[in-house]
Amino acid sequence: MRTGDKVALYGVALAVVFGGTWAAGAAAGPVTKPETPMAHGEHNAEPAKVPPGLSVSDNGYTLRLHENESLGFHISGPDGKPVTKFDVEHEKRLHLIVVRRDGSDFRHVHPEMTPDGMWSVPLTLAEAGSYRVFADFQPEHGPKTTLGADLQVAGDYRPRHHEENRTFTVDGYEVTLDGDLEAGAASTVTIGITRNGEPVTDLQNYLGAKGHLVALRSADLAYLHVHPEQGDEVKFAVEVPTAGTYRLFLDFQHQNEVRTAEFTLTTREEGGHGR
Repeated sequence: MRTGDKVALYGVALAVVFGGTWAAGAAAGPVTKPETPMAHGEHNAEPAKVPPGLSVSDNGYTLRLHENESLGFHISGPDGKPVTKFDVEHEKRLHLIVVRRDGSDFRHVHPEMTPDGMWSVPLTLAEAGSYRVFADFQPEHGPKTTLGADLQVAGDYRPRHHEENRTFTVDGYEVTLDGDLEAGAASTVTIGITRNGEPVTDLQNYLGAKGHLVALRSADLAYLHVHPEQGDEVKFAVEVPTAGTYRLFLDFQHQNEVRTAEFTLTTREEGGHGR
C-alpha cells in the first residue's frame, strides 16, 4: 500500500473521536446526570439505551483497532482477553462495516480471525477523511453487540452531500426502495431491482437472505437494527429511534457478484410522507 493510502489508526481505548460534517455532535456513551430529589410519587426511570455502534465498549466488550498495513483489530471480553469464540450470524462470525463520516465510501467486509482472536482484512481507503468502523458480532454465550471506533485517513478531505433518494443505479441495475421510515417504530421497506427495464427475479442469497441492509443515522452514525422479512419479495423491517435523516446501504447478489445500492431517507412526518 502506498504511504498516502495507509490508514492511520488513532487511539480508541475507551473514548471515541467524532468528526466530519455529515455526522457530528454524538456522545460516545450515555451521559450521567447529577442526581436530583424526586417528587412524591416519582420512580427511578431506566436510562435510555445508547443505540448500537456509538460506543467502543458495550456489554463488557471492547473494540481495539491495531495500527498495521491492513485493518486489524480484536474484541476484548469482560476479562480483558481477546475473544476467540463467536456465534455465526448471517453466515459469518463477525460483520465489519466501514463508512466515511459523511456517509460515503461504504464497505461491508468479512475479516479473518487467527486462533488467538486477532482479526484482519485488506482494506485500502484512498479518500481522506474520518471513517467509522463497526464490528457487529455475538460472542459465544454472550449478547449480540455492535461496537464502533474511528480511524483517520490523511489528505485533502472533500465532504460529500447526499440528497434524499429512493432509486440508485449500480452496474446497470436500477434499485428502488419503497416505504417510509417512522421514528420510534418498526417500518417495512421493500426493494425492487430491474435490469434493462426487466425485473430481476433470480437474486442469489447473500448472507442467508435476498439482501443485506445496513441503516445509519446521519446525526451520529448510530448503527440500527434491520431484519430481513420472509417471503418472495425483498423486504426489511427497519427500526429508527428518532426523527431525522438516515443512510441505507443494500448489498445484493446477482450472477455471483455482490453490489451495493445507497439510499438517503428522512423519517415520515406525522400524517404525511417522508420529505
